[in-house]
Amino acid sequence: MTSRRHPELDVSPVLLDPEAHRTVPSVNLLRLFDAERPVELEVGSGKGLFLINAAQAAPEHHFLGVELSRKYARLAAERIIRRGIANVRIWPGDARSLLARAVPDASVHAVHVYFPDPWWKKRHKKRRVVTSALVAEIVRLLEPGGRFHIATDVEEYFGVIGDLVAAEPALVATAIPEPRQPAHDLDYLTNFERKFRLEGRVIHRACYEKRRDELPTESKEGS
Repeated sequence: MTSRRHPELDVSPVLLDPEAHRTVPSVNLLRLFDAERPVELEVGSGKGLFLINAAQAAPEHHFLGVELSRKYARLAAERIIRRGIANVRIWPGDARSLLARAVPDASVHAVHVYFPDPWWKKRHKKRRVVTSALVAEIVRLLEPGGRFHIATDVEEYFGVIGDLVAAEPALVATAIPEPRQPAHDLDYLTNFERKFRLEGRVIHRACYEKRRDELPTESKEGS
């Protein structure tokens, strides 16, 4: 996908306007879709490659992308509009401050976090998006049986995420299939995956499922 922008396009059907909701203490973003369908959420949707491919592969689902960079959020929205994809919305903003007030409990079918910025320097690691707080939010908003998908090329960060998830008894690891060979140049999760796989880097992947059954009483009391 090229990065050529199309400023003449009206992206309002896809790109949500945070200003319209700034004075509202809480907003259910899922109500902004025009029909009730399973909703999948991507945290850090970048230039929109995952949203485009996933939305086309599963037109019976809605997809909500949250992207901190307004430039990338706009670019992703342009690409989605140009392809005539109707089941995607993008929120330009910080997922960490958005999810708690805008996504109801047990309302999301799947959460995707792909190649989050590792923030290499020690003093910057507090900026990492995947933290214990985000994992707790993911547990809250996932429906029973809902899944959390993660991929990164950074082994250290992958280990940290694994430890954070292991501390949440409501999430259990599930088997994930080995990645197949891409069928074409855009057949990747994200632009980062395309770059890293072409470079021959190892991609670390995991998938976790929210338990469908009630947690044991002692686990609830000890949480």
